[in-house]
Amino acid sequence: MTIALAQVTNTANAIYTSSGNTAITSLTMCNWGPSQVYANLYVVPNGNTAGTTTIALSNVLIPSGETAQMYMFAEKLLLGPNDTVCANTSANTLTAITSYTSL
Repeated sequence: MTIALAQVTNTANAIYTSSGNTAITSLTMCNWGPSQVYANLYVVPNGNTAGTTTIALSNVLIPSGETAQMYMFAEKLLLGPNDTVCANTSANTLTAITSYTSL
């Protein structure tokens, strides 16, 4: 397995882009800032953009100093080439850690 690290900002940007057929095994977001934040997570097929039709988790509250497990289930999130996982937050104090493996 491999990990990808990304800073999450208030703009919905890619925190992970699949370079082939991959499976996400876990995705966490850590709020290292002094205040609580709200985060959104999008699963975006190649050629689409983050928005209301691709949102997977909406307004997840992450308290200051806490880590939220955004994705960690028995089933894996399967992605094709150039599919992305995007995120945004109400403050620029989130770090996203994505664990994935190639299929």
